[in-house]
Amino acid sequence: MVTVRRSAAAHADRAWVALALGVLLVAAAWTSPWPGLFAPLLTAGSTLACLAVLLRLFGRPVSDIPSDRLRRLCASAPGATLVTDSEGCVLIASPEALRRVAAVRGQPVADALQAFFADPGHAVADLISAAARGLPASAQRTLASGPLRIAVERAGSGLFLWRLESCAADGPEIALPMVRLDPSGRLAVINAAARALIGQSPDSVAALLGGASDETEEVMVETPEGPSRRRLVQLRMADGGREFYILPEAAGARAAEAPEGFLDALPVALLQLDIDGTVRLSNARANKLLGAYAGEALNLCDRLEGLGRSVGDWLADAAQGRAPNTAEVLRVARDDRELFVQVALARMGGGGLVAVLHDVTEMKTLEAQFTQSQKMQAIGQLAGGVAHDFNNLLTAISGHCDLLMLRHDAGDPDYGDLVQIHQNANRAASLVGQLLAFSRKQTLSPEVMDLRDTMGELAHLLDRLVGEKVRLRMRHAEALPPIRADKRQLEQVVMNLVVNARDAMPEGGEIRLETEAVQLSTELQRDRAVVPPGPYAMIRVRDEGHGIPPDRLTKIFEPFYTTKRPGEGTGLGLSTVYGIVKQTGGFVFVDSTVGQGSCFSVYLPAYAGEIGPAAPRREQGTVEDQPGSAVGLLVEDEAPVRSFAARAMRMRGHTVLEAESGEEALEKLSDPDLKVDVFVSDVVMPGLDGPGWVSKALADRPGTRVIFVSGYAEDSFGEIKARIPNSVYLPKPFSLADLTATVQRQLRAAARAREGHPDEEEGRLPEEVS
Repeated sequence: MVTVRRSAAAHADRAWVALALGVLLVAAAWTSPWPGLFAPLLTAGSTLACLAVLLRLFGRPVSDIPSDRLRRLCASAPGATLVTDSEGCVLIASPEALRRVAAVRGQPVADALQAFFADPGHAVADLISAAARGLPASAQRTLASGPLRIAVERAGSGLFLWRLESCAADGPEIALPMVRLDPSGRLAVINAAARALIGQSPDSVAALLGGASDETEEVMVETPEGPSRRRLVQLRMADGGREFYILPEAAGARAAEAPEGFLDALPVALLQLDIDGTVRLSNARANKLLGAYAGEALNLCDRLEGLGRSVGDWLADAAQGRAPNTAEVLRVARDDRELFVQVALARMGGGGLVAVLHDVTEMKTLEAQFTQSQKMQAIGQLAGGVAHDFNNLLTAISGHCDLLMLRHDAGDPDYGDLVQIHQNANRAASLVGQLLAFSRKQTLSPEVMDLRDTMGELAHLLDRLVGEKVRLRMRHAEALPPIRADKRQLEQVVMNLVVNARDAMPEGGEIRLETEAVQLSTELQRDRAVVPPGPYAMIRVRDEGHGIPPDRLTKIFEPFYTTKRPGEGTGLGLSTVYGIVKQTGGFVFVDSTVGQGSCFSVYLPAYAGEIGPAAPRREQGTVEDQPGSAVGLLVEDEAPVRSFAARAMRMRGHTVLEAESGEEALEKLSDPDLKVDVFVSDVVMPGLDGPGWVSKALADRPGTRVIFVSGYAEDSFGEIKARIPNSVYLPKPFSLADLTATVQRQLRAAARAREGHPDEEEGRLPEEVS
């Protein structure tokens, strides 16, 4: 059916001609003075009309895009252009393209490109696949008329634009015949020299390469002038493919006796080596890669590094056929720039080696970036995975420690040990929080704020942090736009940057903390990041320290990377800054000059929504400020945490019902006579999670106050709060005071709501647990 449709599509444009001819024949039948011609003319005209209709109907499925749009798309790109669908079928072609290739509408574009590729079907599929993924998709071929470049790009849903462009050659046409096979053994490339020597039919190539092996050196080639003995050199590529170079017969002449300029004309870096690595012959491209000048004495062992073992041993194994890999990626020992080359070796008849070098610096750079992103993702997944269980353990440890401290006064011999346990549990919780901040998996409580007010509240604390040797100067812009961020986390960002600047100046100096309004009219691109245009509030922290060397600038945001001595830092300060800023939707950049200092710039997007009146600050509720005892339903799957929380609430006079799952909690609430004032629930639990069971419970008990506790939640609390009214979030690990104060705040808010005075701070956490 597909073939019928494509054939019909190829002739669909001629359907109108057939229809017009059919109408003329029918008209002639009715007007003809000879009655004997009536039936033949009417039959022929009707047949042509029906054929025209069928051509239009079957031709349409090639593309649902209107023809005028295809013509505009084809005309939008200058030169020779084609438009195909995702299967490679030609939809339309420009006149210039039709002069270059025999493209037929509805037929595969591979049929029109047979003169350009050894396997046009495979090549077309690869180009369309790369263009569909947004990758560069192009191929360059050398024809009798000159070099031609074929480029493909995605032009819309199911549409691909092909451009055939004449281009300047990179240099003299390669004089060395070359055939390349892909990893599956299919013919991928045959260059012009090889095509002229052996032809381009698959049969002739298969006959030449069929018996080729790593040991093959001399082969008989059928050329247009007759059989010719040639040397065949095989190179294995990093992707598993193979390249075969067809060299002239040795005939007693050494490679060093090649015609003048022959090797320098080759578009590949080529070396002839002794087994010990001494370079006997090299062309200009190889000298350029190795940073050598013509005629310089070279030894490859001195110029390459990074193999993990001696380069000389690798060369010796390759010469004796013992090397498992005859192609390796090595670093060139150069002082001017970092350069990586892929070195592919092949044995020669006299015991030496031939080496082909390819510059793979860009590939290694992309590989390093990918490895870095994978490492960051792995650390983020690790942090999120351990945070929930780890924070449950810390909650149980610190909570039961609080219960013990209530039964011991400061004069008790065990009181100091309990204080140490409590302090170290808090330190462990801080480390987990920093990992969650870096991996952007912490739960934020964003609010609209003015940076000047936030910096002003921090000024006194920052002065204490920098110490006596360092001066802190603050300058704020007058017209700063408001931002929306978690205030506590943003304060953590500023403190970490200021402490980092202080540590960079052990002998003292000046730190400048500045804020500025920035309006980006165009996108800002730097450090592989793209900052969209728009208004931003920027925080800038400058120091006069020793600066950061360029080789360390790319690592400073990595967790646990630090240049401080053991015990002076965890290496999580800047990684925490990075995670909080990115989770807030901002960007952080660093500029540093060794010996002059560093400057960290934080871009935070301006808040464009409406700004309501600020909620008034309230004094903290005390234990005596309790509105009375209440009934609470505590749902926690971790028994130690549930035990501590239940005891803490009962100590404040509340009645506590316990459940270890959401399903058990709903079963307890099925009793209509049971009155519950507040739900205290973990967020992440097996089966029904916290928001899941609470949503069902609130359908029958609207207005009940909710406290969610969790050490790690996939969803932000803002999303949970939008679904669950009258809810607040208490992060683990929490102390006895944190829990009881949050319960009291929710009960007080419920009491005010019953009296007709809704709490201005409803849903907000107490200051000490926010």
